[in-house]
Amino acid sequence: MTATPPLVLVFAASDPSSGAGIQADILTLSSLGCHPLTVLTALTVQDTAGVESLHPVDPETVERQARLLLEDMPVAAFKVGVLGSVENVVVVAEIVSDYPEVPLVFDPVLASGRGDEFSSDDMLSAIRELLLPQTTLLTPNTPEARRLAERDDDEGEPDAAECARRLIEMGVQNVLVTGTHENTTQVVNQLFGDGGVVRRDRWERLPGSFHGSGCTLASAIAACIANGAGLEDAVRDAQDYTWQTLANAFRPGMGQFIPDRLFWARDDEGGAEGESGGEKAADA
Repeated sequence: MTATPPLVLVFAASDPSSGAGIQADILTLSSLGCHPLTVLTALTVQDTAGVESLHPVDPETVERQARLLLEDMPVAAFKVGVLGSVENVVVVAEIVSDYPEVPLVFDPVLASGRGDEFSSDDMLSAIRELLLPQTTLLTPNTPEARRLAERDDDEGEPDAAECARRLIEMGVQNVLVTGTHENTTQVVNQLFGDGGVVRRDRWERLPGSFHGSGCTLASAIAACIANGAGLEDAVRDAQDYTWQTLANAFRPGMGQFIPDRLFWARDDEGGAEGESGGEKAADA
């Protein structure tokens, strides 16, 4: 028998375009040498242009999917994405609380890239109360960080550092605030811990709009952690991998570009960059 690759359990919604959601998680985790275990939390009707509707899976089915897997196989990391309902937030929080030693990477997808809402105010409250205190790494973009960290007495928009400080006060261990939605010439991603900024990375801002970049980054971090990397190294390597998927993205439909999570496997012209990316993906 060959050795079992690291197992990562994903809680996420289905995206039939495979640009984001649980399909993006599967592609990313597989690309980085992990075996994904999947718990479906919702079905979406969507394409590369946007989300038409979201249909949560009932919480009992979510729990049965996860419990059966966890009783059968040991997992090296959890990755959490769209949960679909307050009830699913509650049940996922209960499940992961039974495995406090397993790192949890949480991508709080509060809306689609087009702006379609995924989280109600009640869901935000449940996330803050139940899931954030169990989160090893939270990976919001700036608007998501502000929504999760907002207070009634805010005057203006808090910056990334203030949002991260508030989220860490809520119990999150580390926060990676991504700058994809900021109006800057470069994308600036900042990793925060108890003591403030741990690392700050700058990336060339690529033209176009991408479907599933946040899912890719969070799953890549979970994969790197599952493969034995420390948090800071996992964040660094996952950012490199994600940027490569975006640089090699394709546009199969009329909407956003889809990151190529298997860019390293393509036999393209201009192979030097592809080979370098493949080596980096393998190293990560």
